[in-house]
Amino acid sequence: MRKILLFIAFLTFSTLAYTQPIEKMIKVIVAPDHENWTYKIGEKVNFSVMVLKNGHLMKNVKIVYQVGAEKFENNKDSTILKEGTTKIEGGTLNVAGFVRCIVIAKVDGREYRNVASAAFEPEKIQPAVELPSDFVQFWDKAKADLAKIPMDAKMTLLPERCTETVNVYHLNLQNFRENGTARLYGILCVPKKEGKYPALLRVPGAGARPYNGDIRTAEKGIITLEIGIHGVPVTMETSIYNDMLAGWLNQYWTYNLDNRDLYYYKRVFMGCVRANDFLVSMPQFDGQNLAVTGGSQGGALSIITAALDPRVKWTAPIYPAMSDMVGYLKGRAGGWPHIFDKNNSHHHTEAKIKTAAYYDVVNFAKQLKVPCFYVMGFNDEVCPATSMWAAYNVISSPKELRLYLETGHWTYPEETEEVANWLLSKLLVK
Repeated sequence: MRKILLFIAFLTFSTLAYTQPIEKMIKVIVAPDHENWTYKIGEKVNFSVMVLKNGHLMKNVKIVYQVGAEKFENNKDSTILKEGTTKIEGGTLNVAGFVRCIVIAKVDGREYRNVASAAFEPEKIQPAVELPSDFVQFWDKAKADLAKIPMDAKMTLLPERCTETVNVYHLNLQNFRENGTARLYGILCVPKKEGKYPALLRVPGAGARPYNGDIRTAEKGIITLEIGIHGVPVTMETSIYNDMLAGWLNQYWTYNLDNRDLYYYKRVFMGCVRANDFLVSMPQFDGQNLAVTGGSQGGALSIITAALDPRVKWTAPIYPAMSDMVGYLKGRAGGWPHIFDKNNSHHHTEAKIKTAAYYDVVNFAKQLKVPCFYVMGFNDEVCPATSMWAAYNVISSPKELRLYLETGHWTYPEETEEVANWLLSKLLVK
């Protein structure tokens, strides 16, 4: 029974990872006055605001609001919505970017919040991060060093997770060596029926957690591998990962940021390549069809892996983090993990800025050569739209953009389905 409950918990987490936020009784509706939320530079935007309860306007509700550049503190103001609705002047921008309106309604001692963001010619946003002159050479050497390390693959069958058509394994690979060999762990799902199959690598969002593996996609005839990035098994109790995040993994994205060879993500990026090493070595692999996908940190790793590894044929990043991270130093929003915002001034050193350039999604996006299905929203407060557009705009390979305007750091079910269908349409073509 305990194993069944854990399995249900895994499924629940996997389902909730990219779904809508929980509905609340009081709904704050905020929207720019253009249907597509997009404006010309210099054009003025107005935001409409409504507060609803049971589908009807609430009268005499107090709201506190602020309007200005995303991810920056702006002057607050307040008003009473006598009829439950109002308009807020949002001004304009004289450069490409985003204006965000944040509204908080106060009802019965509780606060209800929502945001809306207006885009000003976002296709003209250019990155703030610079491309190091030896960027390609640096990563070519990292891959060459990785290739010298044997995979030493260990597969442990997880009978309680297997289905009638799919075998599920806990996979353990040898990965990166700097001051000692590390391991990479993940959940591998393989169709039971004898044959050759395409493969899909799923890369994770930030944090640490157990993984269930992508059994549903494997049941459609695709080998799937869902990896963790921290060099620890991905089948432990959730409480253990929480303890790690409170301890030695706290702020892991800043570890050795002043040294490009020792920075935490070097092992992570190479781990993604090593995961592909294993997938393409499998006798069940069809020899050519390999894709990678993920959201947030996983969105970043999707682009990075596809840029680093020519064996990847398609990539589907969802709201990618780590994009144009130094944007803050140029007076605009930068990407997660916001290392260079005003709250992290101790990281604003020449060495750390230099290192970050080798790990910024923008510089990998410039190297991308495969089709990319790029998904994002305008209201993302974790991965600001400005930073994600900076990466998207430099992709020169075939690309498709799906904008779900009002989404923040979450996805609609329709959005998740669209990504899945795109991947299936590529991987299952004979």
